[in-house]
Amino acid sequence: MLKDKIAIITGSARGIGRAIAEEYASHGAKVVISDIIQDKSDETAKEIKKKYNVETFAIKADVSKYDEVENLVNKTIEAFGRIDIIVNNAGITRDNLIMRMSEQEWDMVIDINLKGVFNCTKAVTRPMMKQRSGNIINITSVVGEMGNAGQINYSASKAGVIGMTKTSAKELGSRGIRVNAIAPGFIVSEMTEKLSDQAKESLVKLIPYGSLGQPKDVANAAVFLASDMASYITGQIVNVDGGMVMQG
Repeated sequence: MLKDKIAIITGSARGIGRAIAEEYASHGAKVVISDIIQDKSDETAKEIKKKYNVETFAIKADVSKYDEVENLVNKTIEAFGRIDIIVNNAGITRDNLIMRMSEQEWDMVIDINLKGVFNCTKAVTRPMMKQRSGNIINITSVVGEMGNAGQINYSASKAGVIGMTKTSAKELGSRGIRVNAIAPGFIVSEMTEKLSDQAKESLVKLIPYGSLGQPKDVANAAVFLASDMASYITGQIVNVDGGMVMQG
């Protein structure tokens, strides 16, 4: 489905990003693992290369710094000659109530989660426009649509990603570049594993489907959006949330 496509996935040393990288590799894509953790990125790249027999390498990049993102893009083009897909997955949380939130907690989340998506989108725009094709997939969140107490920085950053997705889809569509976003709900992760059974039960009650999602659920949506099956889909937000955020 993605045979020989060139894909960059940010924040892909572990978690949802790694799940997307693995799923892309399983469909034949050549993947670039990008994260701020070099050792873990190298390890992930080697494991994926061995498991799926595809070309894979790791590049350290802090998405909040444009020069590092530009280096990521340039190194990818040097290695593979093009970029077909970028998944803007890198993100952090620094939760706090608004009255207690520090300026640093606000700035860190906005810099990585929102400015990082801007930096990556800007950096791939020129090469994608030149080749008149490309696929940008942004990982947002249900809290960008519904808000969440104690996460004003995170929810603001993810709501911003939704606006950025729609605007860049309008700007780039005429050049054959599609831009979409995935909004995960509560997905099994290192963070949810630390929750008590009672807390997990409370979360599940909010989900009509009755269970937490798996990283592979998000990865499957990312494969679809990157494939030719989604060739007429752009500017859309795909909720992978078990029905948690229903419209209407």
